Amino acid sequence: MTKRFLFISDFDGTLSDKDFFHVLINRHFADQAEKLYADWDQKVMTDLEYLSRLFSRADRDQQGLDEDIDAVPFDPDAKAVIEQVKKLGGDFVVISAGTDYYIKRIFEKQGITDVPVYSNPGVYADRGIQLQVDPNGPYFSELYGIDKQKLATDLMKDYELVFYAGDSGPDLKAALLTDTIFAKGKLQPLLDQENRDYVAINNFKDVANYLSTHEEAIINGGR
Repeated sequence: MTKRFLFISDFDGTLSDKDFFHVLINRHFADQAEKLYADWDQKVMTDLEYLSRLFSRADRDQQGLDEDIDAVPFDPDAKAVIEQVKKLGGDFVVISAGTDYYIKRIFEKQGITDVPVYSNPGVYADRGIQLQVDPNGPYFSELYGIDKQKLATDLMKDYELVFYAGDSGPDLKAALLTDTIFAKGKLQPLLDQENRDYVAINNFKDVANYLSTHEEAIINGGR
């Protein structure tokens, strides 16, 4: 049975105003920050390798790491948008190339429930977050750990209308599959290069305004 609509969202930099790895670098690797950011920008290793090394070397006890997670600035309008999507009859899911370790904690703290999180699994061990990515999994990506395009393709099959919110390169291929794209940051020029229309947003308050304005069309399956 076809469902009404699906809202797929990235997490870091989209639902949050800052990536968790930025928080870690700024709080605990300040003396190495310039090189760490340069390594990230220049892609001296895959995103998966980079985040795996950084997260595992946090050198924090579990309470301290939880405090770092709590320092991630979560979009104050995100929870209302999730509730708005559900009220309109849609489903909200998160696809992230980060790790579910901090996403689930943040959602729990925000009182956000019943939102599936598809991300790289992580556990606390050896004073850091250890990613436990399955290279034989159906959505494995050597670059990001999780292939957002493959996953989005499967998730979309049961829906008439699909929205996507993202902010960077890893979101591009998945976003291009969907009907309406809410784009922040680096995702905007990438979509311009693809000659693809999108809704430019600064935060989820902009998303809420769009959904409210287009409520009737959404209820009618985009028609």
